[in-house]
Amino acid sequence: MTRTKPISDTISVHVPFRFVKRGGRTEIVIPTNSTPTRKSDGTLVKALARAFRWKRLLDDGVFTSITEIAENEKLSFTYISRVLRLSTLAPDIVEAIVDGDQPRSLMLAELLDGVPPCWTDQRSRWSDDAKNSAGPVE
Repeated sequence: MTRTKPISDTISVHVPFRFVKRGGRTEIVIPTNSTPTRKSDGTLVKALARAFRWKRLLDDGVFTSITEIAENEKLSFTYISRVLRLSTLAPDIVEAIVDGDQPRSLMLAELLDGVPPCWTDQRSRWSDDAKNSAGPVE
């Protein structure tokens, strides 16, 4: 069988993307005009799970203080108290994090620095970021 057209040995494909460091790992970010499949941030989800678990242990009376949790988990008191603040996040923000729809700029370090106590303040703080990301928080 003979071919009518010669086939080039080289094929060039242009795929626009950029690298972004998140939570100690590098991710590939595709352009905003495409529809990316969002993946939940494992670091944020793990921190949320810990926060709600520790809160439940305190509420159920299994532990009476953060100090007891710290001794049991072999973690520092300050880390546990900062992670516990995540249990005060607005439910829609928690859902967005679990679904991978949180603002791209929302990182665990930012959450551990402080979470506004008012859900409205939380939404307004991260909603501007959400408008610039693939998925809204509200």
